Amino acid sequence: MAASEPALATREMLQILARRSNGHAALRVASHMGAIGLVGLLIWWIVAEVGAVWAVPLLIAQGWLVGFLFMPLHETAHKTAFESRLANVVVGNICAAAVVLPYEYYTLFHWAHHRHTQDPERDPELVAATPVPATVSGLGIWFLGVRQLLGRTRLLLRHAVTGRVIAPWVPAGKRALVVREARVLVATYATFLIASIALETTILLWVWLAPLIIGQAFLRPYLLAEHSGCGHSRDAFENTRTTFTSGVVRWFTWNMPYHAEHHAHPNIPFHALPLLHAVVEGRLVHRGEGYRAVTRQVWRWFRQRQT
Repeated sequence: MAASEPALATREMLQILARRSNGHAALRVASHMGAIGLVGLLIWWIVAEVGAVWAVPLLIAQGWLVGFLFMPLHETAHKTAFESRLANVVVGNICAAAVVLPYEYYTLFHWAHHRHTQDPERDPELVAATPVPATVSGLGIWFLGVRQLLGRTRLLLRHAVTGRVIAPWVPAGKRALVVREARVLVATYATFLIASIALETTILLWVWLAPLIIGQAFLRPYLLAEHSGCGHSRDAFENTRTTFTSGVVRWFTWNMPYHAEHHAHPNIPFHALPLLHAVVEGRLVHRGEGYRAVTRQVWRWFRQRQT
């Protein structure tokens, strides 16, 4: 039994929890994409008929929804969202394109993160992280996540233009694939831009690009809550935080607030994490009582590191 596996989580129980489901994932994708489509239509109607300023509340809501398309990308990268591998790859690539984070590259990045969680020399989330600013104002901007979005856009362009991939978590045999997907994505974005200019429409700006930028202000604090201030041991219950939040947040984040549980057993699909949590709750070391409280806690932790 693995060191991070609780005694109550028997092999038989884990095998049952690990069963994947096309139905659970399809419902989650349909609700998430449907919400984006509905809010996007409302934004476009308000911008066209009333004025952009009146669309600001919906732009914020759309930002939350678009930003958290990172979550189905994450789950499909594990190949645990759907029972069908093809469905995982197709949905994963769509979500990856939406958040400007190539699917194959992210899959390699993320699995290295699981293998080396909180290892300052080998965890990609630490090695490739945008440097933490030294000032309070800089830290505030850093928390908004726009710098990180710009960083992965530059990385995408560098892979596409130079054809070179030097990240240690990308094996030599996968580098051509990473370059190819970067070039496909850049070509796709260029096609959207040319089509928008030819059709004289700004719909993508209002229903996707602006919300994508706004959404980083929700996504970045969420991601920082997962490991910031946690331990550096190999035990997932010591190096990862579980945050307790509302059912709506858990729905659109695909139950990933149960993050220590996910790291302890990454083969367990998202829909089974609440059941896994019930079994291993006693093992949790880092427990966050809501994202507002955790964000304040993480902010204080980063401020202490600045001094």
